[in-house]
Amino acid sequence: MKRFNKLFLTVIFASAFFASCSSDDDNTPEPRGSYDGGIFVVNEGNNGTPNGTIAYISDDLKVENDVFKLVNTEKATGDTPQSIGFNGDLAYIVTNGSNKIELVNRYTFKSIATITTGLKNPRFIAFANGKGYVTNWGDPGSSTDDYVAVLDLSSNTITSTIPVVEGPEKIIENDGKLYVAHKGGWNQGNSLTVINTSTNTVATNFVVGDVPSSLVKNNGTLYILCDGKPFYADVETAGKIVKLSLSSNTISSTINFPEKTHPGFLDIENNKMYYTVGKEIYSADLTASSLPATSLFTASKVTNLYGFAVKNNQIYLADAVNYSDAGNIYIHSLSGVLSTTLTVGITPNGFYFNN
Repeated sequence: MKRFNKLFLTVIFASAFFASCSSDDDNTPEPRGSYDGGIFVVNEGNNGTPNGTIAYISDDLKVENDVFKLVNTEKATGDTPQSIGFNGDLAYIVTNGSNKIELVNRYTFKSIATITTGLKNPRFIAFANGKGYVTNWGDPGSSTDDYVAVLDLSSNTITSTIPVVEGPEKIIENDGKLYVAHKGGWNQGNSLTVINTSTNTVATNFVVGDVPSSLVKNNGTLYILCDGKPFYADVETAGKIVKLSLSSNTISSTINFPEKTHPGFLDIENNKMYYTVGKEIYSADLTASSLPATSLFTASKVTNLYGFAVKNNQIYLADAVNYSDAGNIYIHSLSGVLSTTLTVGITPNGFYFNN
């Protein structure tokens, strides 16, 4: 009887050992939450109305609308969510009209904090040296009160502000420095500010081109898309693509668009620039010194192109349609073949890939 028990225990031990080895050899990562992977889409809603939302597109292209409200039933995203910034496991939802930032876990979307003090018309956020930096337009009626708010990430409070010229918009970090495009707020800007995050002071501000709207960095170069002044401005100007050396903070080259041409969005994928003019989607090599005369394709289904991204050999277009009905997302191949159409919230304006 004792011999049987010993043999039985040996079999059980061996089974547990092999089961443990099998588990250790399984390299499949555990899911971090319901929103691990996929894409978040920011939907502004109706300006002045707290009906903005965040939509989630899963890797298998299923849409879940208003995920912030679904997960946090007692809260709402607010009036005109503008952008999302990722930092570690956290997502910061910058909500322009409500003058707040909703802080959530990026994989579960569970609320962690709501930041409301020290923000006035907040737009975009970047991270450097353990702090968050938020562009703010300030009072729309004033051209002298714009600033970048410094966010303490441990206390989730705004601890100081960095005054900048009017209309700070997109912001991007590189090697401890921040680059801020001054699109112009309620007017038309034309400059780029560089902020030293070790001192939280402006290192320099210089002209890059009228209405800089997109910032994309790639291999030591910052690509700046300037829309040009619109027809209703004092003087209409054409857009341009400006290449800035990040090592010296100097402009290395500029590509001008034809007269009265106003590009809308810029992204980079596999050493190519992709940009839009109206509903036309274009591509050019990063080394190009001139722009192509012919577009890749026309986004014929789009009514109002309001958001754009290129990722994993796919082109993503956000169609705002109008400012009161649900918008659409169109996914194309790089050659322009439409593969997927999805419905999201009102006024979709941007894509945030959660990987």
